[in-house]
Amino acid sequence: MVFLWPDLLWLLLALPLLVLLYVWLLRRRKAAVLHFPALALAREAQGTRSRWRRHVPPLLFLLGLAALLVAAARPLAVLALPSQQQTIMLAMDVSGSMRAADVQPDRLTAAQNAAKAFIADLPRHVRVGIVAFAGSAQLAQLPTQNHEDLVRAIDSFQLQRGTATGNGILLSLATLFPDTGIDVSALGGRQAMVRPQAIDEVGKPPHRGGRGADRPAPVAPGSYTSAAIIMLTDGQRTTGVDPLEAAQWAADRGVRVYTVGVGTVAGETIGFEGWSMRVRLDEDTLKAVAQRTQAEYFHAATAADLKKVYETLSSRLTVEKKETEVAALFALAGAALLVLAGLLSLWWFGRVL
Repeated sequence: MVFLWPDLLWLLLALPLLVLLYVWLLRRRKAAVLHFPALALAREAQGTRSRWRRHVPPLLFLLGLAALLVAAARPLAVLALPSQQQTIMLAMDVSGSMRAADVQPDRLTAAQNAAKAFIADLPRHVRVGIVAFAGSAQLAQLPTQNHEDLVRAIDSFQLQRGTATGNGILLSLATLFPDTGIDVSALGGRQAMVRPQAIDEVGKPPHRGGRGADRPAPVAPGSYTSAAIIMLTDGQRTTGVDPLEAAQWAADRGVRVYTVGVGTVAGETIGFEGWSMRVRLDEDTLKAVAQRTQAEYFHAATAADLKKVYETLSSRLTVEKKETEVAALFALAGAALLVLAGLLSLWWFGRVL
């Protein structure tokens, strides 16, 4: 615990002086009793119970005063508090490689089940949007608090060719910030999938204003706490925008991109629409994307791993530890102790201390 006004803690040194004053008053009272035998007899009649009772209100008063002095120094403590995260974008890979069965029952089904469980555990005030990406990226569901709409969007996924991880990040970012300057049509149409030259430069994010359009002024990576992107993918980028360039755009807006790699690192060979392909997990790129945006990378080799990943992300995005001023708690405790001391003294002895 640290204090904003630590110099005020010197006032706590007055508490031992109050204890000495209390002890002096007790001795003075005892001397008075010895001079008056009638008072001594009355004191004996009260018994030991009354003797310890008379010390309780002063002790509570002393503790209450100490709590108020600590509150005056404005203490700060690291507490787990509800996160201010208001919007989460799920960018989910729906490329043909997601039909691989190394994650039971298959990668896509496991990802869908985990995503639905993740959404169900989120507080209702958190909005969730869904982007599905393969060779291109499409907005499957605008950010909403309606969990039923989100589940329907997830259940409607259809496998496609290609893996444009960068497009998934950029479309998620453009959904969060419509004024970012990203040409959404170039990310989601077939034109962006088969003609990357339709973008300003191959591997560069498309601008609405064409070549030379300016990015918004960058902020510190990870500094935007009202939204985050979770990207789930199982393969390497095969088309579209470079994911590291897309991650830089997210970093410049302060948005964290948490990456989840699904499947085995060694990969496997699968067939899809007459094609045979070797599906490998590009962990290096996914780690770099997360690192660039001050987020984290998670690897999920099984359905159970994927569920744990989403549970971890749910706790990270809905609860955060941060330094918070707790002076009000100390002030409340101090006031309660002072009131309790006065009430007990009034009840037991008919006077306030």
